[in-house]
Amino acid sequence: MKKSVKNILLGLITVVVALVATACSSGGGSNEVKVGIMGSDTRIWDVIKTNLQKEGINIKLVQFNDYDQPNQALAGGDIDLNAYQHVYFLENWNNARKTNLTAIGNTVIAPLSVYSDKIKSLNDLPNGGTIALPNDVTNQARALQLLESAGVLKLKSDVKLPSPNDVVDNPKNIKLLPLDASQTARSLSEVSASVVNNTVALDAKLDLNSAIFREPITEKSKPWINVIATKPENKDNETYKKIVAAYQTQEVADKIKEVYQGSTIPAWDYKF
Repeated sequence: MKKSVKNILLGLITVVVALVATACSSGGGSNEVKVGIMGSDTRIWDVIKTNLQKEGINIKLVQFNDYDQPNQALAGGDIDLNAYQHVYFLENWNNARKTNLTAIGNTVIAPLSVYSDKIKSLNDLPNGGTIALPNDVTNQARALQLLESAGVLKLKSDVKLPSPNDVVDNPKNIKLLPLDASQTARSLSEVSASVVNNTVALDAKLDLNSAIFREPITEKSKPWINVIATKPENKDNETYKKIVAAYQTQEVADKIKEVYQGSTIPAWDYKF
């Protein structure tokens, strides 16, 4: 009889241990969320990580330095979310690769800036000078539109995402040098000027106040709002919704202003 009771107790203990292990696996595992980001965004996400730990959500940041990698990792299931790209970049990436990664929340808008080691204004561009710009389709188009707004060149009016082939007027015969976005800041010693994404500029320790031109924010800037993205089947995931909500707070907005000193602007409630 005693042996029977002992066996029953051992069986119950085994079941309890198995249930606890399962709970830890499903609860803890499912509540660890891998988020792909670009370098300097770590300081923003550290605030979000700390706040979400109180709710049992563990954010694991995965840093990338190439604009294609975070979407490749997301599509391949290596990360759960990413937060680094604007709407146009996401749309173009999906179209080019036949994927359907989905935006689940707005984060920031980050105007492009033009830097130069050689001139103080775009009006000082020399005839035949060279301007470096990002080579991915969307940021290249954005850089060209910036240069048009500055009066450097003129583009075809009916092209959504212009390329250098869509330049119709270039009075100073400026050469356009498309480079990987991460190389635009490093090219400053070799070009007249360079159009640089804000995260690249920050990682290169470029001072925003030294920029010779900044992209204006207008109603047309809405496609340049950055988003948190995930796979479509996860767009209604309750944990991911909590992460978006934790990002879209005044505390995070204040941290963005502190870290980026005006180069990046909270955009979830931005009034265009």
